[in-house]
Amino acid sequence: MAGGAVGRLPFSFIIKPYMLRPGLAVCGFLISVMAPVCAAQPGEHDPPSSSPVVQHAIKLAETGHCAEALPSLKKSLAQVTDKELKRNVSINGVHCAMSLNQPDAALTFLQVLARDFPRDPDVLYLAVHAYSDLSTRAAQELAQNARSSYQAHELNAEALEVQGKWDEAAREYQAVLQQNPRLPGIHFRLGRLLLSKPNPGPTVAEDAKKEMDQEIEIDPSNAGAEYVLGELARQAAQWPEAVGHFSRASKLDAGFGDAFLGLGSSLLSEKKFPEAITPLETAVKLEPANPAAHYSLAIAYTRSGRKQEGDKEFAIHRQMMQSSQPAGTADQEPQAGSPQP
Repeated sequence: MAGGAVGRLPFSFIIKPYMLRPGLAVCGFLISVMAPVCAAQPGEHDPPSSSPVVQHAIKLAETGHCAEALPSLKKSLAQVTDKELKRNVSINGVHCAMSLNQPDAALTFLQVLARDFPRDPDVLYLAVHAYSDLSTRAAQELAQNARSSYQAHELNAEALEVQGKWDEAAREYQAVLQQNPRLPGIHFRLGRLLLSKPNPGPTVAEDAKKEMDQEIEIDPSNAGAEYVLGELARQAAQWPEAVGHFSRASKLDAGFGDAFLGLGSSLLSEKKFPEAITPLETAVKLEPANPAAHYSLAIAYTRSGRKQEGDKEFAIHRQMMQSSQPAGTADQEPQAGSPQP
């Protein structure tokens, strides 16, 4: 394969499930979302779900008496029917469960909040900090209890990758392979590192290809590795090879929109216009906000004699580009190798 710089992969590809880069937040658990409550003492015969009992538990939580409050908050969660009261119970429950290092209880309260208040800004803010703190605690426990394990090296590599420390991350991934040479996903990540570097060397494409080939030998179901191989082949104008890799990636992951777009674009470059229509229609369905998908589908329709449908897709593409770019800028160019209208 010819040398030279390799273009960065599409953002939607980067965030596919099997290639996600974990982002371990470093912020602490700062909770300031506590609703005011009435201080009321429960009556001796009040049922557990009554408002005075529940609000007494909330008051205990807000004044720092979490060990006393949490059992009542847990019990009342399933019994409270008033929506605002359940919200207060859950918010205070998260706070107390995190303070007492009871992650299972915290997750239970968070699940209730996510289900019943999915768009509440206070709830979303609370969830960000809670999940961040849970992640940080788990990472600390891994470092303390299994510092030399391949899992600890992998976690370090992921964190370094997020920071853009490519060489340090690569060394950590190599340490993982020394302990577990056939661990799925590691060669893929090493190849991704090579392609992510801002100033890759002249052999980057060939080196990344070797890593992806090794990944597929270990894990034939890795759609991400097939996609990268397809991109590398497409950028080298090796259309049949690109079609093969994109086709396999799309079969391995039916929701992988970029794989369908790559397949359709490569078929366009081979001038197989009717064959390109089906994968490009799928790409548009999976990624309706992707202008490149509409543009490529427009070409496929037009070159297949379906001018009316092609004009419709061209119009969608124009409208998307006009609404997303400042006046005077050029429209987004199609993928390399795609024929012009």
